[in-house]
Amino acid sequence: METQRTYTLITGGSSGIGLELAKLFAKDGHNLILAARDQSELSKAQTQLKSLGNIDVITISKDLFHMEQADDLYREIRGRNLMVDVLVNNAGHGWYGKFEETELEMELSIIHLNICSLVILTKHFLKDMIERGSGKILNTSSIASKMPGAWQSVYHGTKAFVQSFSEAVRAEVKDRDIVITTLLPGPTDTDFFHKAGMEISKMYEKDKLADPADVAKEGYDALMKGDDMVVAGLKNKMQAAQMAITPDSKLAEKMFKDQQPKDGSQ
Repeated sequence: METQRTYTLITGGSSGIGLELAKLFAKDGHNLILAARDQSELSKAQTQLKSLGNIDVITISKDLFHMEQADDLYREIRGRNLMVDVLVNNAGHGWYGKFEETELEMELSIIHLNICSLVILTKHFLKDMIERGSGKILNTSSIASKMPGAWQSVYHGTKAFVQSFSEAVRAEVKDRDIVITTLLPGPTDTDFFHKAGMEISKMYEKDKLADPADVAKEGYDALMKGDDMVVAGLKNKMQAAQMAITPDSKLAEKMFKDQQPKDGSQ
């Protein structure tokens, strides 16, 4: 009897850290399912990834800002009899500005994407993994999960949830041959700053952004080693250590200064 082919599912897999993770999985012979909103970008990524090995690359266009589409994604994958043995919850979005001034509907959409869709996909695929007795999940968290983030209050809040949630579920399944790892990048050279409207922030310095390929490699290696989490980059590791001993109130004040607009407007 032929063994069923297994797949790595990567959300937000058509660009940035997600695409770099996909390249690493592809080079190691993993079949891929990429999920993202833009089918044209998915198709470009598919072509690129297929050239890296003798693998199957499936693309599925879903807008995970709408959390019901996370359910749709799971049902479509199961309906096509595809087995996901590695889940990478990488899709995420930020939004810049003072909370009193930002658009509520946009922030609720970010909560749906960063939290609700991640929880839905983790719930469904984790149950399948438990039933089979093995599996791996990589959740893209952020250094932002470790501190309150003025000018990005909702984004930082969602990443704090992702970090806490991932650590809790990892503890629940640690004896069941299932790995749950979180990847905590710092500022990285992706479309994040542009999409979040953050290019006016003091935090945005193009020449100081991390290479997404380097970030992805740290996350991939940590997952394969079974680590609980990895902070990507030496500077971010040092920053995380400092955060651990600094009161949240002080961190929030610092972030308010560090992330305010470059022109000094408040």
